[in-house]
Amino acid sequence: MKTMLTGLVTFAIGMALWLWGLDIEIVIFTPSKVGVVLMIVGGLEFAYGLFKALRPEQR
Repeated sequence: MKTMLTGLVTFAIGMALWLWGLDIEIVIFTPSKVGVVLMIVGGLEFAYGLFKALRPEQR
């Protein structure tokens, strides 16, 4: 459950950077591109947490 929550938070931060960072350009990186990467990582983390929650317990 904690993995899914951190995935959603990471996705939300990435979406905020992507939406509001389009006009800003910093020397090293562009916030909109970092936002896209964070959205991908957050989505993968959420999917992994969902996978862990839905699979049967192994003993």
